Amino acid sequence: MPLGDQLIISAIWTPLHMAFAYPIMYIFIPRLLLKERYLYFAITILLWCVAGWFWNYICRTYIFFGWVESSVKISLGNKNPWAANSYQSMMVIAGIGSAIVLFKYWMRKQKEYLNAQNEKISAELQLLKAQIHPHFLFNTLNNIYSFALHKSEKTPAMIAKLSSLLSYVLYDCKSPEVSLEKEIEIMKNYIDLEKERYGNSLDVSINIEGDIGGNYIAPLLLLPFIENAFKHGTSEQLEKAWLSMDISVKQNIFRCKVVNSKNDLPVVSHKGIGIENVKKRLSYLYPGRHELRLDDEGHFFAVSLMLDIAPDVKSRKESFQNTEKITA
Repeated sequence: MPLGDQLIISAIWTPLHMAFAYPIMYIFIPRLLLKERYLYFAITILLWCVAGWFWNYICRTYIFFGWVESSVKISLGNKNPWAANSYQSMMVIAGIGSAIVLFKYWMRKQKEYLNAQNEKISAELQLLKAQIHPHFLFNTLNNIYSFALHKSEKTPAMIAKLSSLLSYVLYDCKSPEVSLEKEIEIMKNYIDLEKERYGNSLDVSINIEGDIGGNYIAPLLLLPFIENAFKHGTSEQLEKAWLSMDISVKQNIFRCKVVNSKNDLPVVSHKGIGIENVKKRLSYLYPGRHELRLDDEGHFFAVSLMLDIAPDVKSRKESFQNTEKITA
């Protein structure tokens, strides 16, 4: 068939195919299928396909066998192959168009879902962070209050440290990440405040290795480990208590281990603020990039955290994998 005749035939069939496909794409799918009216959609599509077959038959019989043959001078013979296949072509075009519409709808829903998830995670993170603030400050104020009652000369220094803690909570913690040096400094301040309350009945060991400068971490992520150590460990001991904190940074992998002495009774697991809060924040902020272990060894309790703090996603994955190989 000459190219000119093919173009004329395509120009005639194209609007007919569009007239069949567009109602499926922009009426039946949005108003029936996407609104979960599946039975109505199936019946409508079935009737529409039957109507399309009759429409196609009328066009082939009265238009192409008559007007096209006489005007375009196409030699059709007893059968018209390109016209006989027009119904299949019409169905294929409608199917492709419907697939595109459904794909665009799926993409839009995925985007809406991801946006909703991000908003939900952001709201939950703000809630979790807000839970830590009053809990942390309440414990610190209790310590200072006990010194104030006894009119201790150390009270002004403790208030100064509390002022630093308040400044950190109110201003620095508004950012999604803070300097690792600042977070460790706050932990030291909290330990100093607790040491004043315990006096000589508490031994504290702090060991820091590696270059912590230039690294960042989520705010108030480590402090609950220290709070937990004092609340459920050293404060319940009758004999001399001890606490050790080991921090290291190597190949963008941050490690923190807090070990505290305790009585031989198992630590009672409780929900709410503290370690449970940290677990939730880690799952949101560092998915697949952290490892948290809690070990109750009878006379001491250990919390170990390994965290990927690489500045970008690619280096995060590579550094985490390299560190696991070194550890193995």
